[in-house]
Amino acid sequence: MKKLKFSIQIDAPQERVWNILWTDETYRAWTAAFHPGSYAKSDWKEGSKILFLGSEGEGMVSKIERLVPNEYMSFQHLGELKNGVEDYDSPKVKGWTGAMENYTLHEENGGTKLDVDLDADESFADHLEGAFPKALDKVKELAEEKA
Repeated sequence: MKKLKFSIQIDAPQERVWNILWTDETYRAWTAAFHPGSYAKSDWKEGSKILFLGSEGEGMVSKIERLVPNEYMSFQHLGELKNGVEDYDSPKVKGWTGAMENYTLHEENGGTKLDVDLDADESFADHLEGAFPKALDKVKELAEEKA
């Protein structure tokens, strides 16, 4: 696994940035940087399953490991959903099972500093290194346009 870190300063309150990150409409807008048509299915409660899906309805099966509203969200990636079947055991999945993805928000300079750190499978790290800055720029744009 490769450890990746990204940060962005946003001129909007933490609550606003939090809502941009995790509200369905805006989540779809910023995650399009990774895969157009991306969306998540969850009850958004700590300990709950969350599905990170693409437009074809396939993607990752994860768990909301820790949730502190407006401050911290942590996901643990557990498996893959493909053709309607959850896979936790294939060799491909075993390579990244347990990977973490964390979002930390804190007040800084009258706005919000958003830090993201994650474990990336080596085969997917280059894609994430290119897409995450674009995704965070979109979060910033959305949060600042309506702040």
